[in-house]
Amino acid sequence: MSRNFLVIDPEEGLEVLKGLASAIRVKMLKLLHTEGPLNGNDIAERLGLPQSTVSTNLQILEGAGLIRTETQKARKGNQKICHSTFDEVLVMFKEDIKPLRSNTIEVAMPLGLYTSCEVSAPCGLCSVDGIIGLLDVPNTFLDPDRMKAGLIWFTRGFLEYQFPNNAKLAQNTIETMEFALELSSEVPGTSADWPSDITLSVNGTEIGTWMSTGDYGDKRGVYTPDWWKLKGSQYGKLKSWRVTNDGTYVDGMKISPVSLADLDLANHHSIRLRIAVKDDAKHPGGINIFGRGFGNYDQDIILRLETAS
Repeated sequence: MSRNFLVIDPEEGLEVLKGLASAIRVKMLKLLHTEGPLNGNDIAERLGLPQSTVSTNLQILEGAGLIRTETQKARKGNQKICHSTFDEVLVMFKEDIKPLRSNTIEVAMPLGLYTSCEVSAPCGLCSVDGIIGLLDVPNTFLDPDRMKAGLIWFTRGFLEYQFPNNAKLAQNTIETMEFALELSSEVPGTSADWPSDITLSVNGTEIGTWMSTGDYGDKRGVYTPDWWKLKGSQYGKLKSWRVTNDGTYVDGMKISPVSLADLDLANHHSIRLRIAVKDDAKHPGGINIFGRGFGNYDQDIILRLETAS
Protein backbone atom coordinates (compact mmCIF):
# COMPACT_ATOMS: atom_id res chain seq x y z
CA MET A 1 0.00 0.00 0.00
CA SER A 2 1.40 3.42 -0.94
CA ARG A 3 1.58 6.10 1.74
CA ASN A 4 1.44 9.86 1.31
CA PHE A 5 4.04 11.97 3.11
CA LEU A 6 4.27 15.71 3.64
CA VAL A 7 7.68 17.15 4.47
CA ILE A 8 7.66 20.77 5.64
CA ASP A 9 10.14 23.34 6.84
CA PRO A 10 8.68 24.88 10.06
CA GLU A 11 9.77 28.32 8.88
CA GLU A 12 7.58 28.00 5.79
CA GLY A 13 4.82 25.63 6.90
CA LEU A 14 3.19 27.69 9.64
CA GLU A 15 -0.33 26.94 8.39
CA VAL A 16 0.33 23.21 8.64
CA LEU A 17 1.76 23.59 12.14
CA LYS A 18 -1.28 25.65 13.12
CA GLY A 19 -3.52 22.93 11.73
CA LEU A 20 -1.80 20.32 13.89
CA ALA A 21 -1.66 22.47 17.02
CA SER A 22 -5.02 21.31 18.39
CA ALA A 23 -6.05 18.10 20.13
CA ILE A 24 -9.46 18.31 18.44
CA ARG A 25 -7.98 18.64 14.96
CA VAL A 26 -5.55 15.79 15.61
CA LYS A 27 -8.49 13.58 16.63
CA MET A 28 -10.32 14.58 13.46
CA LEU A 29 -7.30 13.72 11.31
CA LYS A 30 -6.88 10.40 13.10
CA LEU A 31 -10.56 9.58 12.54
CA LEU A 32 -10.32 10.31 8.82
CA HIS A 33 -7.06 8.36 8.60
CA THR A 34 -8.45 5.24 10.27
CA GLU A 35 -12.06 5.24 9.03
CA GLY A 36 -11.77 6.92 5.64
CA PRO A 37 -13.81 9.81 4.16
CA LEU A 38 -16.61 11.22 6.34
CA ASN A 39 -18.95 14.20 6.26
CA GLY A 40 -19.06 16.83 8.98
CA ASN A 41 -22.10 15.33 10.70
CA ASP A 42 -20.41 11.92 10.92
CA ILE A 43 -17.28 13.48 12.41
CA ALA A 44 -19.31 15.43 14.98
CA GLU A 45 -21.23 12.31 15.98
CA ARG A 46 -18.16 10.05 16.22
CA LEU A 47 -16.19 12.54 18.33
CA GLY A 48 -19.11 13.87 20.36
CA LEU A 49 -18.49 17.46 19.25
CA PRO A 50 -20.84 20.32 18.32
CA GLN A 51 -21.33 20.74 14.57
CA SER A 52 -20.10 24.33 14.79
CA THR A 53 -16.80 23.20 16.38
CA VAL A 54 -16.28 20.58 13.69
CA SER A 55 -17.05 23.02 10.90
CA THR A 56 -14.58 25.63 12.19
CA ASN A 57 -11.78 23.11 12.60
CA LEU A 58 -12.41 21.50 9.22
CA GLN A 59 -11.92 24.91 7.61
CA ILE A 60 -8.55 25.25 9.35
CA LEU A 61 -7.48 21.76 8.28
CA GLU A 62 -8.57 22.37 4.70
CA GLY A 63 -6.78 25.72 4.63
CA ALA A 64 -3.61 23.98 5.80
CA GLY A 65 -3.94 21.34 3.08
CA LEU A 66 -4.24 18.54 5.65
CA ILE A 67 -7.63 17.47 4.33
CA ARG A 68 -9.43 17.84 1.02
CA THR A 69 -13.18 18.02 0.51
CA GLU A 70 -15.53 17.11 -2.30
CA THR A 71 -19.22 17.75 -2.72
CA GLN A 72 -21.57 14.81 -3.21
CA LYS A 73 -25.32 14.58 -3.64
CA ALA A 74 -27.28 13.70 -0.53
CA ARG A 75 -30.95 12.95 0.12
CA LYS A 76 -31.51 16.64 0.70
CA GLY A 77 -29.19 18.81 -1.33
CA ASN A 78 -25.44 18.26 -1.22
CA GLN A 79 -22.96 17.16 1.44
CA LYS A 80 -19.26 17.85 1.81
CA ILE A 81 -17.09 14.74 2.20
CA CYS A 82 -13.71 15.14 3.95
CA HIS A 83 -10.64 13.12 3.03
CA SER A 84 -7.34 12.82 4.91
CA THR A 85 -4.57 14.09 2.62
CA PHE A 86 -1.44 12.65 4.22
CA ASP A 87 -0.50 9.54 6.18
CA GLU A 88 2.50 11.21 7.81
CA VAL A 89 3.76 14.78 8.26
CA LEU A 90 7.50 15.25 8.72
CA VAL A 91 8.77 18.56 10.11
CA MET A 92 12.35 19.24 9.05
CA PHE A 93 14.46 22.34 8.56
CA LYS A 94 15.16 22.99 4.90
CA GLU A 95 18.86 22.19 5.10
CA ASP A 96 17.95 18.73 6.44
CA ILE A 97 15.43 17.90 3.72
CA LYS A 98 17.05 15.62 1.20
CA PRO A 99 15.43 13.77 -1.69
CA LEU A 100 14.85 10.07 -1.12
CA ARG A 101 17.61 8.05 -2.73
CA SER A 102 16.57 5.63 -5.44
CA ASN A 103 19.00 3.08 -4.03
CA THR A 104 17.24 2.80 -0.66
CA ILE A 105 15.77 -0.59 0.28
CA GLU A 106 13.07 -0.44 2.97
CA VAL A 107 11.44 -3.30 4.85
CA ALA A 108 8.64 -2.85 7.43
CA MET A 109 8.46 -5.54 10.13
CA PRO A 110 5.21 -5.86 12.15
CA LEU A 111 5.80 -5.97 15.92
CA GLY A 112 4.43 -9.47 16.35
CA LEU A 113 6.68 -11.12 13.75
CA TYR A 114 9.63 -11.71 16.07
CA THR A 115 11.44 -15.01 15.55
CA SER A 116 12.65 -15.51 19.12
CA CYS A 117 12.01 -14.00 22.53
CA GLU A 118 12.93 -14.20 26.19
CA VAL A 119 11.12 -11.79 28.46
CA SER A 120 10.27 -11.29 32.12
CA ALA A 121 7.16 -9.86 33.77
CA PRO A 122 5.62 -7.38 33.99
CA CYS A 123 5.04 -7.98 30.29
CA GLY A 124 2.29 -8.15 27.72
CA LEU A 125 1.05 -7.64 24.20
CA CYS A 126 -2.04 -6.05 22.76
CA SER A 127 -3.60 -5.36 19.39
CA VAL A 128 -5.78 -2.40 18.43
CA ASP A 129 -8.75 -4.54 19.53
CA GLY A 130 -7.59 -5.68 22.97
CA ILE A 131 -5.14 -7.57 25.16
CA ILE A 132 -3.51 -10.65 23.61
CA GLY A 133 -3.40 -13.68 25.89
CA LEU A 134 -2.62 -13.14 29.57
CA LEU A 135 -0.85 -10.18 31.11
CA ASP A 136 2.46 -10.76 32.90
CA VAL A 137 2.76 -14.32 31.56
CA PRO A 138 5.91 -14.64 29.39
CA ASN A 139 4.52 -17.73 27.59
CA THR A 140 1.85 -15.47 26.07
CA PHE A 141 4.62 -14.18 23.81
CA LEU A 142 4.30 -17.53 21.96
CA ASP A 143 0.56 -17.04 21.33
CA PRO A 144 -0.18 -17.13 17.56
CA ASP A 145 -2.26 -13.96 18.00
CA ARG A 146 1.01 -12.12 18.69
CA MET A 147 1.04 -11.49 14.92
CA LYS A 148 -1.61 -8.80 15.55
CA ALA A 149 0.42 -6.95 18.19
CA GLY A 150 0.55 -3.16 18.04
CA LEU A 151 2.11 -2.65 21.48
CA ILE A 152 4.58 -4.92 23.31
CA TRP A 153 6.17 -4.38 26.72
CA PHE A 154 8.47 -6.31 29.03
CA THR A 155 10.83 -5.67 31.94
CA ARG A 156 13.97 -7.64 31.03
CA GLY A 157 14.97 -9.78 28.10
CA PHE A 158 14.73 -9.41 24.33
CA LEU A 159 12.79 -9.80 21.11
CA GLU A 160 14.61 -10.76 17.91
CA TYR A 161 13.44 -10.08 14.36
CA GLN A 162 14.84 -11.58 11.17
CA PHE A 163 14.87 -9.23 8.19
CA PRO A 164 15.83 -10.38 4.70
CA ASN A 165 19.16 -9.00 3.50
CA ASN A 166 17.74 -7.72 0.24
CA ALA A 167 20.94 -5.86 -0.56
CA LYS A 168 22.83 -9.16 -0.69
CA LEU A 169 20.10 -10.69 -2.85
CA ALA A 170 20.51 -7.79 -5.27
CA GLN A 171 24.32 -8.07 -4.99
CA ASN A 172 24.57 -4.46 -3.84
CA THR A 173 27.03 -3.05 -1.31
CA ILE A 174 25.44 -1.57 1.83
CA GLU A 175 26.61 1.97 2.62
CA THR A 176 24.35 2.64 5.62
CA MET A 177 21.84 0.62 7.62
CA GLU A 178 19.10 2.22 9.69
CA PHE A 179 16.45 0.93 12.10
CA ALA A 180 13.56 3.23 13.06
CA LEU A 181 11.15 2.33 15.87
CA GLU A 182 9.04 4.02 18.57
CA LEU A 183 10.20 3.23 22.10
CA SER A 184 9.79 4.16 25.75
CA SER A 185 10.63 2.78 29.18
CA GLU A 186 8.11 0.58 31.00
CA VAL A 187 6.80 1.11 34.53
CA PRO A 188 3.48 -0.03 36.05
CA GLY A 189 1.31 2.97 35.22
CA THR A 190 3.47 5.72 33.73
CA SER A 191 6.33 7.95 34.82
CA ALA A 192 8.17 10.56 32.77
CA ASP A 193 11.21 10.02 34.99
CA TRP A 194 11.97 6.31 34.58
CA PRO A 195 15.25 5.74 32.73
CA SER A 196 15.90 2.52 30.85
CA ASP A 197 18.86 1.33 28.78
CA ILE A 198 17.64 -0.17 25.51
CA THR A 199 20.26 -2.10 23.53
CA LEU A 200 20.14 -3.10 19.87
CA SER A 201 22.20 -5.93 18.38
CA VAL A 202 22.59 -7.05 14.77
CA ASN A 203 23.52 -10.65 13.95
CA GLY A 204 24.80 -11.12 17.49
CA THR A 205 26.87 -7.91 17.65
CA GLU A 206 25.75 -5.08 19.93
CA ILE A 207 25.59 -1.85 17.96
CA GLY A 208 24.72 0.49 20.82
CA THR A 209 22.52 1.46 23.75
CA TRP A 210 20.08 4.36 24.03
CA MET A 211 18.67 5.48 27.38
CA SER A 212 14.96 6.17 27.36
CA THR A 213 14.16 8.84 29.95
CA GLY A 214 10.63 7.77 30.77
CA ASP A 215 7.35 5.97 30.19
CA TYR A 216 5.08 8.58 28.65
CA GLY A 217 1.46 8.87 29.67
CA ASP A 218 0.79 12.59 30.04
CA LYS A 219 -1.59 12.51 27.07
CA ARG A 220 -3.10 9.93 24.80
CA GLY A 221 -0.95 8.78 21.91
CA VAL A 222 -2.11 10.08 18.53
CA TYR A 223 -2.91 6.53 17.35
CA THR A 224 -3.47 4.79 20.70
CA PRO A 225 -7.00 3.32 20.70
CA ASP A 226 -9.62 4.75 23.01
CA TRP A 227 -10.10 1.50 24.93
CA TRP A 228 -6.49 1.61 26.20
CA LYS A 229 -6.57 3.22 29.64
CA LEU A 230 -4.92 6.61 30.10
CA LYS A 231 -3.07 5.12 33.08
CA GLY A 232 -1.08 2.99 30.63
CA SER A 233 1.86 3.85 28.37
CA GLN A 234 0.61 6.12 25.59
CA TYR A 235 3.50 6.85 23.25
CA GLY A 236 7.27 6.73 22.86
CA LYS A 237 10.08 8.45 21.04
CA LEU A 238 10.76 7.61 17.39
CA LYS A 239 14.43 6.64 17.44
CA SER A 240 16.79 6.00 14.54
CA TRP A 241 19.80 3.70 14.92
CA ARG A 242 22.06 4.28 11.92
CA VAL A 243 25.14 2.15 11.25
CA THR A 244 27.72 3.57 8.84
CA ASN A 245 31.30 2.88 7.82
CA ASP A 246 32.58 4.90 10.78
CA GLY A 247 30.26 3.91 13.61
CA THR A 248 26.72 3.74 14.96
CA TYR A 249 24.53 6.80 15.56
CA VAL A 250 21.21 7.39 17.32
CA ASP A 251 19.39 10.39 15.87
CA GLY A 252 22.69 11.67 14.45
CA MET A 253 24.71 11.31 17.67
CA LYS A 254 27.50 8.75 17.66
CA ILE A 255 26.99 6.17 20.41
CA SER A 256 29.43 3.40 19.50
CA PRO A 257 32.35 2.60 17.17
CA VAL A 258 30.58 -0.45 15.71
CA SER A 259 30.63 -0.05 11.93
CA LEU A 260 29.29 -1.90 8.90
CA ALA A 261 32.63 -3.69 8.58
CA ASP A 262 32.15 -5.15 12.07
CA LEU A 263 28.79 -6.61 11.02
CA ASP A 264 30.07 -8.19 7.76
CA LEU A 265 26.56 -8.08 6.27
CA ALA A 266 27.75 -9.21 2.85
CA ASN A 267 28.18 -12.71 4.27
CA HIS A 268 24.73 -12.91 5.90
CA HIS A 269 21.50 -13.77 4.08
CA SER A 270 19.45 -12.17 6.84
CA ILE A 271 19.74 -9.26 9.26
CA ARG A 272 18.77 -10.31 12.79
CA LEU A 273 17.75 -7.38 14.96
CA ARG A 274 17.63 -7.95 18.73
CA ILE A 275 15.93 -5.36 20.96
CA ALA A 276 16.84 -5.89 24.60
CA VAL A 277 16.87 -4.62 28.13
CA LYS A 278 19.88 -6.47 29.52
CA ASP A 279 20.00 -7.99 32.99
CA ASP A 280 23.15 -5.98 33.76
CA ALA A 281 21.82 -2.69 32.38
CA LYS A 282 22.73 0.37 34.45
CA HIS A 283 19.14 1.58 34.07
CA PRO A 284 16.96 -1.55 33.74
CA GLY A 285 13.67 0.31 33.31
CA GLY A 286 11.90 -2.02 30.91
CA ILE A 287 10.65 -1.27 27.40
CA ASN A 288 7.54 -0.43 25.41
CA ILE A 289 7.67 -0.96 21.64
CA PHE A 290 4.89 0.81 19.72
CA GLY A 291 3.69 -0.36 16.31
CA ARG A 292 0.77 0.30 14.02
CA GLY A 293 -2.32 1.49 15.85
CA PHE A 294 -0.47 2.73 18.95
CA GLY A 295 1.68 5.67 19.99
CA ASN A 296 2.43 8.76 17.94
CA TYR A 297 3.77 7.06 14.81
CA ASP A 298 1.60 4.61 12.89
CA GLN A 299 4.46 2.42 11.70
CA ASP A 300 6.11 -0.95 12.07
CA ILE A 301 9.80 -1.50 12.82
CA ILE A 302 11.55 -0.10 9.76
CA LEU A 303 14.83 -1.29 8.25
CA ARG A 304 16.41 0.93 5.60
CA LEU A 305 19.47 -0.07 3.61
CA GLU A 306 21.21 2.50 1.44
CA THR A 307 23.33 0.80 -1.17
CA ALA A 308 26.09 1.85 -3.52
CA SER A 309 24.02 1.14 -6.62
